[in-house]
Amino acid sequence: MCNNENESCKCIAEILAVINILQQNANCCGDSCLDTCDRGFLGCGTNTFNCNTRPIMLYTCCGNGKPWSMPTTKENIDCTTSENCSNVFRVEKIDGCCATFRVLAPNPDDTQTMIPYVATNSFFTMNLNCVCSLRCLQDTFVECI
Repeated sequence: MCNNENESCKCIAEILAVINILQQNANCCGDSCLDTCDRGFLGCGTNTFNCNTRPIMLYTCCGNGKPWSMPTTKENIDCTTSENCSNVFRVEKIDGCCATFRVLAPNPDDTQTMIPYVATNSFFTMNLNCVCSLRCLQDTFVECI
């Protein structure tokens, strides 16, 4: 059940705010720290390009353990049956308990294993009161941000 108290989204909102700042100031760092969502830098490991995105997956309070999914296009698509959906996102803006996300799609170029996602022009804004957890994926570079 979603918590509707004003401060209930604070934990997730603060982590997303850190990720957003890191993405805005993307600069690969050779420091080795725990591989957590709130790690203080975007790290690419041994990659030769700079990371600019910490992709995340969102889990809602009533999602039964399934990650939130959104269309990769601006078309009205049912994500329970369509392949044109993704559950990987890039945080673009935080405003209190609201966050705007860009939907990331799997890279259609199979030879680009170092760049697993491409940016889409599909965005959504979510009330963070209904997000109960997030999962951070490997920092990466996403073109056209």
